Amino acid sequence: MKRILIIEDERAIAELERDYLESYGFEVHIETRGDTGLQEAQEQPYDLIILDIMLPNLDGFDICRQLRQTLNIPILVVTAKREDIDKIRGLGLGADDYITKPFSPSELVARVKAHLSRYERLTGQHSVSNDMIQIRGLMIDKPARRVMIHDKETQLTSKEYELLLLLASHPNRVFEKEELFERIWGLESHGDAATVTVHIRRLREKIEHDPSNPQYIETIWGIGYRFKV
Repeated sequence: MKRILIIEDERAIAELERDYLESYGFEVHIETRGDTGLQEAQEQPYDLIILDIMLPNLDGFDICRQLRQTLNIPILVVTAKREDIDKIRGLGLGADDYITKPFSPSELVARVKAHLSRYERLTGQHSVSNDMIQIRGLMIDKPARRVMIHDKETQLTSKEYELLLLLASHPNRVFEKEELFERIWGLESHGDAATVTVHIRRLREKIEHDPSNPQYIETIWGIGYRFKV
């Protein structure tokens, strides 16, 4: 059963959305505050998030920005505003779609089903939860910091593990070398983007069947790398 999180401060609207989604077989949880909604999304596994923009304590834009650092599931932004700038901002922060109030519950259900289907097509056998990532024979056990390749554990250094986890947590997203260096080694570290190249080569030697023809970490020439699914 697909699990959906609704972060919406108007209880009546949230419950109406929940009732329609549950009638189609979804499991639905509601949070009415931005801060508690973010915490719930980060701590519990969900397949899709319906996110209102105007929320108490923390707005939807900030929530979307923070969730996209670790989650790759579809995010559907709901807004009462009609200004294009809000829609563009939401999409720019990583939302997959937006829907403007007022809307029909049937339209919401249709959007949810469409995005879940699209996500499944794009990821294939790929599944991500808060604790585990599994992609075509590769398994990352985050609590244990273990990496398995076809049921055989491979030993990674701390930086190799962090690099792999970042890439695998954002499948098909292209990361520039400079961004990878800043996020893994930090702005205060000594070195440059060439450090990333060295670690990618070592990482491929440990997780790829044929490092010269990688199936997981793909080089995007002149830019950086992405994790293929």
